[in-house]
Amino acid sequence: MGTIILTNATIIDGTGADPRPGWLVVEGQHIREVGQGRPGAQPAEADVIDCRGQTLLPGLIDGHVHTGSVGPSIVDQQRGLLTSTLVIRSLKVLKETLDQGFTTARDCGGVDAGFRQAVAEGLVPGARLSVSGRILSQTGGHGDWRLPSETYPAREHPAGVMSGVYDGVDEVRKGAREQLRQGVDFVKIMASGGAASPSDELDTSQYSLEEMQAIVFEAESAGKYVAAHCYSDRGIKLCCQAGIRTIEHGNLLSSEAARLMAQSGTYLVPTMATYVMISKLGKSLGLSADFVRKINQALDRAEQSVALAMEAGVKIGSGSDLLGPMQVHKGLELELQSRVMGPMGALVAATRTNAEIIRREKDLGTLEADKLADLILVKGDPLKDMALFQNYEENITLIMQGGNIHKCILAGGR
Repeated sequence: MGTIILTNATIIDGTGADPRPGWLVVEGQHIREVGQGRPGAQPAEADVIDCRGQTLLPGLIDGHVHTGSVGPSIVDQQRGLLTSTLVIRSLKVLKETLDQGFTTARDCGGVDAGFRQAVAEGLVPGARLSVSGRILSQTGGHGDWRLPSETYPAREHPAGVMSGVYDGVDEVRKGAREQLRQGVDFVKIMASGGAASPSDELDTSQYSLEEMQAIVFEAESAGKYVAAHCYSDRGIKLCCQAGIRTIEHGNLLSSEAARLMAQSGTYLVPTMATYVMISKLGKSLGLSADFVRKINQALDRAEQSVALAMEAGVKIGSGSDLLGPMQVHKGLELELQSRVMGPMGALVAATRTNAEIIRREKDLGTLEADKLADLILVKGDPLKDMALFQNYEENITLIMQGGNIHKCILAGGR
């Protein structure tokens, strides 16, 4: 890879600073410099891309995906699809994620470190991954896909949205150690009920404080952290006491729980897009009335929970959590979060803050010298129209990941 100079851009750098006209120089995999005015002397063989005033942004980061969610119902896909089919369809989701401008994604349960390696080695096109492998769930928890009428032992699924059932301190400790042994970037647990699971409600809590503390101990001993699926206020409070680093969803939190999150430095990762899409399409996609009911319960509190977290000073990331055919609507999350956080706040959540969450803030999340050259070019001004990310095929004209151009549809080429 040589030198690429992007000129005549409107730069939103991901730090929260106001947009500014400028240019950016990429050398190999990294950003060499960002500036205003005219760039200095550059190699004669440098490739120049005229951005034509379009908006240059850091590559987006989706802070909550399930790459292995290839159908609208996790329960049905884990029953009905062969392992090979789950894997092949997951590769399609990876590419679709990158096509939408998300150059990095945090997989919150389902795929193992092999997917991360495949993207890193260029074997498949897709978002750079941070993975948690197999989700840890209690019996009857959000990761126990058995119906209430089924009495056979829970099984560990080898692909798709992988989960395992572990009860008691000794079992969860071993479960966490096994995922850490397999090279995960973080450990994911289920700390409350959820919409997709057949045996629980959103307002319940799952795993005891002692079980959570054992998992956190093992993760931190390996230099990793723990993320928790959690809707309920009680569950959020337990997670904060246990040292859980990120709360996924968090819709039913109270002001008290939000203050506790802020005090303990716990991040919130809202996932508003999935509620909107399932509420809209769930019935037509064959999802159960009970699933849609619980999703609507989450949707009713989605904006309020983000507002409470903001008021308390909680650091807020951004995730989509979309399922199956709805995975192509990741850009909707930015528009929805902008209604509460403002457009710039939503962009920072999906870039700089998400980079902090995955512990890659030194090389991702903002357009700064020496960081990886992950960037996108967007028609129009996202601060005035956050909906433009949804029409990504037309509005995202350039996608660069680690200095490699994945997409370039600027008129006249480069």
